Amino acid sequence: MAKTVIHFENVSKLYKLGEISTGTISRDLSRWWALSRGKSDPVSKIGEVLKKHSDKTVWALSDISFEIKQGEVLGIIGGNGAGKSTLLKILSRVTKPTSGRIRIRGRIASLLEVGTGFHPDLTGRENIFLNGAILGMRKSEILNKLDEIVAFAGVERYLDTPVKRYSSGMYVRLAFAVAAHLEPEILVIDEVLAVGDAEFQRKCLGKMKDVSQNEGRTVLFVSHNLASVKSLCSKCIFLKNGKLEYQGKTDLAINQYLNILTHNQNEFYFDAKENHEACFTSLKITDSKNQLNNTFSIMDFWQLKIGFRTHYSVSDLVVAVGLLTSDNILLRSIFSKPFHAENGNYEAVFSENDIVYGVGTYQIIISLSINNHIIQHIEEPIFITFEETQFQHSFLNTKNKGLILNQMNVRILPV
Repeated sequence: MAKTVIHFENVSKLYKLGEISTGTISRDLSRWWALSRGKSDPVSKIGEVLKKHSDKTVWALSDISFEIKQGEVLGIIGGNGAGKSTLLKILSRVTKPTSGRIRIRGRIASLLEVGTGFHPDLTGRENIFLNGAILGMRKSEILNKLDEIVAFAGVERYLDTPVKRYSSGMYVRLAFAVAAHLEPEILVIDEVLAVGDAEFQRKCLGKMKDVSQNEGRTVLFVSHNLASVKSLCSKCIFLKNGKLEYQGKTDLAINQYLNILTHNQNEFYFDAKENHEACFTSLKITDSKNQLNNTFSIMDFWQLKIGFRTHYSVSDLVVAVGLLTSDNILLRSIFSKPFHAENGNYEAVFSENDIVYGVGTYQIIISLSINNHIIQHIEEPIFITFEETQFQHSFLNTKNKGLILNQMNVRILPV
């Protein structure tokens, strides 16, 4: 019988809002200056906080209890602000719980955020040895794994370059390769893998399956990509507003999550990426009367209003939208024409007029690129639902089935 390697017992985490100490001097000064003038806190994510608590404290986690056996892959799902990252930070000993008990058997390697785990001034090679030493490995053990790590990450040419000069994609590839190959007993992976390209994400999922099934290691995986969670995870927990809504079979957890997401979730806001040339700020789903909505009859007009910001003048900027089925199959992708944008705020409006989609729920993904290079890709749980129409239409009286219902032009000719 597999032994329990992680046990959470009534774990809670309380944060006090408005306290100075945000991690950097510049942010602390910004917060202090705003609060001293009676302004709102520029650092706290107030939109998420107000839903949870109205005073100056917020329970990021509340009475969380679960356990994981050796070799299991646990998926952790939930909306923004649900407590997923807080849970992983507690597990990785980045922060302490306010109350409750945690028992862990084995070494943990965590990949939580781009920028964590590596020293920016050290080279890729030096960071590999540093991480191995932290895990208690001898130099000879790390050397035996070095070639595998470098080959998996694909950073051979930049191995002796300081990682602060790496792109976010290179950084994540090396960080995952280090975490997966240096043989910790427990591997903790947050949504950070979304930074990588599709091919690398597939490699990562394959590696996580391999280390759990063939090497008996335990994996905790947080992702908004529900298809990846479904294919990888043997069990799943669903968090909502810091509370454990469900734990058990992955399919049931995802179904509960989707039932909540597909009701009245039609407006989304994103954290500004100040270090990017441009970044998304918001997304709204609206109907023909410009009212927020995310559920339509299959004949209804609908549109997406996507807000974004440029931090300086950029050329060849493209906004793209994709629709995915529940099986993570790309149904359609739409691209704006490349355009020039000065520093400022913009809104891209995507209107659907001609395509009639089959009844069901579809995920919306968006990306922003400059000169054919993707600088931001958002694959969060944003959904749109199409229902049966009450009205008759000529092509609806046919036997057309599938994801797109439009009738093709059909002619029958004698030969």
